[in-house]
Amino acid sequence: MILVTGGDRSGKSDFAEKLAKQHQAVLYIATAKAFDEEMEKRIQKHKSRRPHHWHTWEGYTHLPETILKKQREYDCILLDCVTLLLTNLLFLYSQTEDSEKMDFENLEKKLLSEVTSLAKVCQKASCQVIVVTGEIGLGIVPADKLSRHFRDIMGKANQILAQNAQEVYFLVSGIPMKIKEE
Repeated sequence: MILVTGGDRSGKSDFAEKLAKQHQAVLYIATAKAFDEEMEKRIQKHKSRRPHHWHTWEGYTHLPETILKKQREYDCILLDCVTLLLTNLLFLYSQTEDSEKMDFENLEKKLLSEVTSLAKVCQKASCQVIVVTGEIGLGIVPADKLSRHFRDIMGKANQILAQNAQEVYFLVSGIPMKIKEE
């Protein structure tokens, strides 16, 4: 597994796509959900820059099972991105958008369990798996409860992914830096 991380607009997806283009048969797992017009435009922009011969699977549930099922059909699976994946799962599992009603301790356990399962499957997959994630803890401590808890969950999730990855790249201003290689 190759993990590609960095801040917002750092060039993570572009870099991950360049890595994936080294392979012939690529499955792009897109975890974004279009919840408004602006997000729909972002999704369309991502779609338009992918090679036409790549296949796309859109979703954010049952990813370990999907990768296990698809790993022999492709040379490479590109999962973009874990940040949106966990955002979607957080709201799915909490069944509310009211952060005061969320059980963050239980949500964290559930989400990190999902990430651990995902990391183990990606690490052992028979094809190359490239995972994109956001490094969201580089700024100030967020003012609201939901953002603070999500930042903490993402930090722990990224640690799990990095521990299981054979290679990790950190992007800054579009420049990839290899920070781990086994």
